[in-house]
Amino acid sequence: MTKQKKRVNVASIVVMLALVSLIFTGCAKNTGTPEVTGTAAPTKQADASTPDEEKVLPPLKLEIMVPAFNTELPDSNSPVIKALEEYTNTEVHMQFVPNSSYPDKANITLVSGQLPHLMVLDRNSASYINAARSGAFWEIGSYLKDYPNLSMANEIILNNSSVDGKTYGIYRGRVLGRMGVTVNRDWLANVGMTAPTTMDEFYDMLKAFKENDPDQNGKNDTYGMVVTKYTGPWDIMQTWFGAPNKWGEDASGQLLPTHLFPEYREALTFFKKLYDEGLVNEDFAVMDPAAWSDPVISGKAGVIVDVADVSRRIDNSMQDKAKRDVPYTDVFQAPVGPNGHRDMPTSGYANLIAISKSSVKTEDDLKRVLKFLDQLGDPEMQLLLGYGIEGRHYELVDGHIKALTTAEDTSLIKEMESLNQILTFVGPAAPTIEMTTINKKIDEVQAANISIVVGNPAEPLISEVYAKQGQQMDNIIADARIQYIVGQIDDAGLDAAIELWKKNGGNEYIAEINELYAASK
Repeated sequence: MTKQKKRVNVASIVVMLALVSLIFTGCAKNTGTPEVTGTAAPTKQADASTPDEEKVLPPLKLEIMVPAFNTELPDSNSPVIKALEEYTNTEVHMQFVPNSSYPDKANITLVSGQLPHLMVLDRNSASYINAARSGAFWEIGSYLKDYPNLSMANEIILNNSSVDGKTYGIYRGRVLGRMGVTVNRDWLANVGMTAPTTMDEFYDMLKAFKENDPDQNGKNDTYGMVVTKYTGPWDIMQTWFGAPNKWGEDASGQLLPTHLFPEYREALTFFKKLYDEGLVNEDFAVMDPAAWSDPVISGKAGVIVDVADVSRRIDNSMQDKAKRDVPYTDVFQAPVGPNGHRDMPTSGYANLIAISKSSVKTEDDLKRVLKFLDQLGDPEMQLLLGYGIEGRHYELVDGHIKALTTAEDTSLIKEMESLNQILTFVGPAAPTIEMTTINKKIDEVQAANISIVVGNPAEPLISEVYAKQGQQMDNIIADARIQYIVGQIDDAGLDAAIELWKKNGGNEYIAEINELYAASK
């Protein structure tokens, strides 16, 4: 064959491929996918080093179970889900479960053995630990180095989220010093106060928010702090008093759980005082966490103790109702307690994403799932799943994210609601939200917290006793704390509950943790 003929054949092939491309482009316009205005959703470019056979693999079908924080949730026609599927070459079915019932649903799912490919799980739950040890999930520690983003996982956080030193899921990364005290900025000014720096000042602020008409409407219709059946605020404030973060060393160096320290009881005494004086909502033990910020947004309560960034979310909601240049909220570090300046850290992660062996059956399948998880760490996916589609849900201004949606844009918010729950934040940094006044303050608080957070020395230790009896033991203490705060039991009743905890596995739990602690040293 002559060189001229070869050139002709190549040209014919190029023309043919171009025609095929036009045909498929025309078909794609009739797929029924909703039209998306603004900048196109991210599309993953083909990797030149990827083998040809990998390029033509059919989409990977994935069922993913995650907690949801709203009732209006994306369906399969969501342009955000469509963009996720295109970027990762997958067909994704999201199984959303209300956050308030997620632990129960997770336990039922684990017991059933019918697991989705991926599911968010609490590493500390006995059901997850038992499932991991019985081989329900892939151990992925040795694979992480093979993926550009997953290989960036923090070794300390991997250890914290491990079971018996083995990695059965990729953690969902979080800021370590994330906690803060969110306050209604106007109320604080109206009662003539500044940010509380001591426990006495914190109490005085809550009391003023109830008694000094902070909203200046002439009515006695406000209170200090809103709490729900989510126990996080009590756990956080306990550390302010000097109680350990779950476990701490006593004078002899033995590890004990926080409820066996005198500082724990000092904290409960303070909580009871707040309750008795009406400075917290009396229905806290049954209030749905989904409605946690509502009393602050509606002007009934003035304080939330939680992650610092809740202040931004509350301010956004209040800005949606009445836009103004000055934030409605402010956020501060924990006040200094009787035993110094302390605060509760996160563990560096909020639950983890585990890969089921019953649904992901082969190592080749596992590698495709790991590639998917790895791609979720790309900045493009962090933006897509966290903020939606550029030009539709947000825009970039000077390299920062500015939301285009408000609380009234329910149909737009629905397209991306709770999809951020599959983000691991293991990978390179993505653009952040615009540096408004409140966002700068959040960053300052979180950075300052690093020097005052209190670690949990038992964090990586896995107890056999707890795996079997942990839920029952936790319930004993959690119920007793609520009963003490609302006055249903006194100190003698609290002592009785602690003795019941000890008899129902607590003593064995302490002994086992200390054996594991000694071995870890």
